Amino acid sequence: MAKAKRIGLYFGTFNPIHIGHLAIANHMVEFSDLDEVWMVVTPHNPHKKKKTLLEDHHRLAMVEFALEEYPKLQASNIEFNLPQPNYTVTTLAHLEEKFPQHDFCLIMGEDNLKSLHKWKNYEVILERFALYVYPRISEGETETRFKDHPNIQLVAAPIMEISSTFIRKSIKNTKNVRPLLPPAVWNYIDEMNFYK
Repeated sequence: MAKAKRIGLYFGTFNPIHIGHLAIANHMVEFSDLDEVWMVVTPHNPHKKKKTLLEDHHRLAMVEFALEEYPKLQASNIEFNLPQPNYTVTTLAHLEEKFPQHDFCLIMGEDNLKSLHKWKNYEVILERFALYVYPRISEGETETRFKDHPNIQLVAAPIMEISSTFIRKSIKNTKNVRPLLPPAVWNYIDEMNFYK
C-alpha cells in the first residue's frame, strides 16, 4: 500500500493571492515533511466585510493561475459546498472522509496560533492534526500550552509582511503593485478591472 501523502492545508480568502502566500506555501512544501500544500480558498467569511471580497470563483481562478508552475501546490475549493458559516473543524472532517488515503495537517501564521483558543473545537483539531506554524509579526503572546505542544511545529519560513488589503488599496489608488503578485494573477486583476 502506498504511503499516505502528508498534505498541508493553507486556508485563506486569497483576495488576491500574492507572492507572500506563494513563498510561504512553497517553503512549507520544500522545507518540511509535507508532500503537498493545498491552498483552500475560503468562501465569504462571516467575519470579513463582503463588499471588498471578490466572488469565490474569481479568487479560486487567481489561486489556480498562481500555482500553475508549482506541482506540489494545489488550489482547493472544498469549502465552497459546505454550509456557511463554516468552521475549520468541519472542513477537516469533510476532507478526511473524502480523502481517507491522505494525512492532513494545518498551516497557520503565528497570529492565528495566538487566537487558536477561540476557534470552534480547537481541542479536537489539536488532538488530531499537526499544526505547521510560520512566523508573523503580530501583537500578543502565544499561550504557554501551545508553546511545547507535540502537535505544533514551528517552521522558520521567511516573514512575509505583504497583505491583500494593502494590495487592494494600492490598486484602487492606481499604484503599481505588480511585483507583489504572480504575473498571471496581475494580468487577471488588470483584465477584469478588479479592486478599482
